[in-house]
Amino acid sequence: MRLPYLFVLSTVMIDAMGIGLIMPIMPSLIVEVQGGSLADAAIWGGVLSTAFAAMQFLFGPVLGNLSDAFGRRPVLLVSLFVMVLDYVVMALAGTIWLLLLGRIVGGITAATHSTAAAFMADVSKPHEKAANFGLIGAAFGVGFVLGPLMGGLLGEYGTRAPFWAAAILAGLNFVAGLLVMTETVTEATRRPFQWRQAHPFGAFRAIGILPGIRPLLWVYFLYSVAIYVYPAIWSYFTQERFGWSPQIIGISLGIYGIGMAAVQGGLIRPATRHLGERGTVIWGQVFDIVGFGILAFLTNGIIALMLIPVTALGAVVTPALQAMMSRAVPDSRQGELQGVLAAIHALSMIISPLGMTAVFAWFAREDAPVYLPGAPFLVALVLMLVGFAIFLRGPRAVT
Repeated sequence: MRLPYLFVLSTVMIDAMGIGLIMPIMPSLIVEVQGGSLADAAIWGGVLSTAFAAMQFLFGPVLGNLSDAFGRRPVLLVSLFVMVLDYVVMALAGTIWLLLLGRIVGGITAATHSTAAAFMADVSKPHEKAANFGLIGAAFGVGFVLGPLMGGLLGEYGTRAPFWAAAILAGLNFVAGLLVMTETVTEATRRPFQWRQAHPFGAFRAIGILPGIRPLLWVYFLYSVAIYVYPAIWSYFTQERFGWSPQIIGISLGIYGIGMAAVQGGLIRPATRHLGERGTVIWGQVFDIVGFGILAFLTNGIIALMLIPVTALGAVVTPALQAMMSRAVPDSRQGELQGVLAAIHALSMIISPLGMTAVFAWFAREDAPVYLPGAPFLVALVLMLVGFAIFLRGPRAVT
């Protein structure tokens, strides 16, 4: 079973790399195909990012439900094959509309996070779920770090080079999957596909009625919106507050990504063993709350860098929450659950950047009634506290 594990983790890593790989070249690429100024390119960049996240919101539950019905293997392999074709199209795209179509298709094919997590649920014993979900998070973290680094290096060879590299990586992984991926959905756990439970709102309703799940879904949503404050405003905040250069900002994001991968790939196992899943969620949120409170008022960039590994400790929350919900859901609905969680995560990727950047802009402007560039971290802190209170009041039979 080790080779299928590696294939699933590499798929998640490539999905994450695909998000970050094109970030360094996207402004230049949009100007190249559309013309206009960098400001015009930023508007289109926002449209492309939102389209990508919206497709993940819509199709995370769909792919999760499809994997419950037809198996994890075909969903992962078909998605990878389409991803290869999508990167080739984007490498050749000569219009902004073709780029938009590419990001729409890319958002759908990258929604396999739910299927990968369902695979982990299938092959994990109850006490192993948190640790194995942590491996999924670690693979995503590694991809999120490697993607921008590779994109920046390959961008020196032209705006299309990162797309060709991504197509090659996805293609190699597709071939590996054909050779090593085994099916984990059995006839006993297979569940017919039903559209009314596959679209996001139907899936939320179907999963939410299970005992004890709804409060945890709210905790997961509030946590996702709060924690996304980092990628949403970090570049703007650190430049405004500490005067960091793009190089330092990139290094700090890399440190955070590596720290998150280390925590989810390694620390989650001893944490759940000694604290239990409930205790791990509690202490992880405590670290996040303290980190938000400090960053909101911090004025020293050196201390901010030193604080990054501490804030990364909060990364234990997501896999521990996933494990709790996975244990409360029947084996036949693991893909459905993971699809709902993927949709919640995608929704947070839409909501948080819009809200957090608006708060930052309001409190960082010259005529702000109170100058506080760290105000978004206070918003995140409040959201985290609300989720923390819901979690503490949740039924202990589940938590």
